[in-house]
Amino acid sequence: MRKVDDVPITLALPADTPAGGVVVIQEAFGVTDHIVDVCSRLAQRGYAAAAPHLYHRLTEQVFAGDDIPAASLAMRTLESGGITADLTAAISALRTTGVGHIGILGFCMGGSLALWAASSLPVDAAVTFYGGGVIASRWPGIQAGMETAPRLAAPWLGIYGDQDASIDLDAIEALRQRVAAAPVDTKIVRYPDAGHGFHNDSRVAHFDASAAADAWERTLLWFDTYLR
Repeated sequence: MRKVDDVPITLALPADTPAGGVVVIQEAFGVTDHIVDVCSRLAQRGYAAAAPHLYHRLTEQVFAGDDIPAASLAMRTLESGGITADLTAAISALRTTGVGHIGILGFCMGGSLALWAASSLPVDAAVTFYGGGVIASRWPGIQAGMETAPRLAAPWLGIYGDQDASIDLDAIEALRQRVAAAPVDTKIVRYPDAGHGFHNDSRVAHFDASAAADAWERTLLWFDTYLR
């Protein structure tokens, strides 16, 4: 754990000089064991990974995977100024490791923020896992995905599950058309049998091993292409 500008950041470093850096944005449940594991897996690939604790202004900062009401309430306390400050602190933490290029990876609500960050923050690539807020913004000052899409300034990969009841498939297809107008490389991948949170192996009822493995390989390839 490291603090940058009073923002707690979970930092994972590779054994050798980092090939690049990745900001990892939490799900609604906070910086859980799953998010820490994602950081570790990125470090094993050669990247420095930094996960800012977006709930650090709250008393309770991590929630059980089945405590959706509490996690949703915590998510709604976030605001654009704090989000921007926390993600900027994570970028600064990665800069201190000597990395050149920095990517951003987000899950669930973090996926929404990764798409937004690819248009608003100094990052070189972005990956979204099942991020909502495609049509309507989740937070004032953070544009919805459809509004953000044409302004993307970093290559963006969007990963979604067709069985995700929280994200409308028509919205994803509309987003696919919208991001195609961006001046950067974009791609959307859908998994027919996967639902929301399918990458999180700590939530057994939601985890889809096949989709998670394929999506992770695509994520690593995306970062290898644009960050190394």
